[in-house]
Amino acid sequence: MSDLFIDGAWTAATSGRTRDCIDPADGTVIRSVDEASPADVRAAIVAARAAFDDSPWRSTTVADRSAILDRIADLLMRDIESLALIETRDTGKTLAESRIDITDVVAVFRYYADLVTTSSDRLVDVGNPAVISRVVAEPVGVCVMIAPWNYPLLQISWKIAPALAAGATMVLKPSEVTPLSTIELTRLIAEAGVPAGVVNLVLGAGSDLGAALTDDPDVDLISFTGGLATGKVIARTAAEHVTRVLVELGGKNPHVVFADACATPEAMSATVDQVLTGVFLHSGQVCSAGTRLIVEESVADDLVAAVADRAGRIPMGPGVDPASLTGPLVSAQQLAKIVDFVAVGVAEGATLVTGGHRSTEPRLAEGYFFEPTVFDHCDRSMRIVAEETFGPILTVERFTTEAHALELGNDTAYGLAAGVRTSDAARGERMARGLRHGTVWVNDFGYYTPAAEWGGFGRSGNGRELGPSGLAEYQELKHIWTNTTAPPAGWFPP
Repeated sequence: MSDLFIDGAWTAATSGRTRDCIDPADGTVIRSVDEASPADVRAAIVAARAAFDDSPWRSTTVADRSAILDRIADLLMRDIESLALIETRDTGKTLAESRIDITDVVAVFRYYADLVTTSSDRLVDVGNPAVISRVVAEPVGVCVMIAPWNYPLLQISWKIAPALAAGATMVLKPSEVTPLSTIELTRLIAEAGVPAGVVNLVLGAGSDLGAALTDDPDVDLISFTGGLATGKVIARTAAEHVTRVLVELGGKNPHVVFADACATPEAMSATVDQVLTGVFLHSGQVCSAGTRLIVEESVADDLVAAVADRAGRIPMGPGVDPASLTGPLVSAQQLAKIVDFVAVGVAEGATLVTGGHRSTEPRLAEGYFFEPTVFDHCDRSMRIVAEETFGPILTVERFTTEAHALELGNDTAYGLAAGVRTSDAARGERMARGLRHGTVWVNDFGYYTPAAEWGGFGRSGNGRELGPSGLAEYQELKHIWTNTTAPPAGWFPP
């Protein structure tokens, strides 16, 4: 089976190389996939360029593009169970999480199918009734889309859906760690009737394909979700061609808890539940995970004890097991990274309250399972507080005043997401306004909607995905001035 999709055809890689996709729950090989060469990438870009410049795709009516997006959504729902199983085996997350992810992907395609039918063109009054002045939105052109390994299907859909809605063409590159669901989505896109060359798929490591994808003058936009270091390289490379860049580069997200959110046993239980969900869902491999618990001093000891107790009892196991509430880390490399971060935290003087080790359960010995881990008495000088760990590690910092809490919440180079928990509505609003993060949840954590923009401040990136802005990222604005009387300019007399 050939795994690259270029100009409407499935093809093998010219490199002749393959890569094994590993099930992180037991270390077994799911299957091998083709590894593209830079020549394959160039062929994909050429196909996307031709599909944009020489085919009728960009002039397709919004009604036709909307219908295609709806067909893709229908096909996703048809295949939801098989897609969920692929996503679970590839990433390690539970089947329940994978089903939610695919339902969310469907919602994204439905949202842009509806949004694109609403004209974004506007008339500008220039004070002259003979002049029609219009600002119109046109597709940006050829887009390169590079997605991460933690939410492969969801993150690539945030890019594909608005780009298709806009009339752009694209080259997709999922993470080499978790490419399988993107291969299946590409099959569904072709089945839905998207013309040849509009959507192209290449597979391989960023270290091998990054330059070919990002250092090409035929590319009009690069959308990347991933690590800060790689994002910087992409931005520098793209600058040589003045290529538009949209990057989401992760976060180190505070979850601020005030004492009144723990005032009763019921409130304390609900707060503990939100803290656990915010940090340990998908074993903490979430860019918006609430990895920094910033808690009011007066309730810190009780809250930390309760969080640690429940964290130690979270059922871990393979994602296909209905009893599992969290699965393994995605790879041996990620497991080693988390082991190193725990060692750093201990060396820096943080108090290890629970976890901190690879799972010792015999049935999990072949997988990449790591215990939910809590460090207390942390501060911003520590690497485990400052750096994105991308694993099941919660750090605890303490505050005494609202101003102190806000200072700690903003004391990060990142600015993707934050949570606030308080029974004081006015304080919740003040904190939400004061926190310099792209999404702020008040008395909740982790939710999003396709209709609201997603993105970060600071080193979490630039641009926005989702919402109307997510569509606008894949559009160029053009001003068309039409004088219906065609007068002479009159500047230079005859």
